[in-house]
Amino acid sequence: MSKRGKKFKTELGTFLRQYGRKAQKGVEPNDRKYDEGIERIIKQMKPEEFSRLMSEDSEEESNR
Repeated sequence: MSKRGKKFKTELGTFLRQYGRKAQKGVEPNDRKYDEGIERIIKQMKPEEFSRLMSEDSEEESNR
């Protein structure tokens, strides 16, 4: 995988952790910060491409 591909996968993983984090009780519910540029890229991706990226990521984690 190219350097650019690895960097994007790292950014994607970070984005998903931040995006999926539950809001804290008693705190502003919209306090989650994430990269809106990555969000835009994900929304423009074909579902098949996003699924492929996610399955590659889970395969790498299971190989560790």
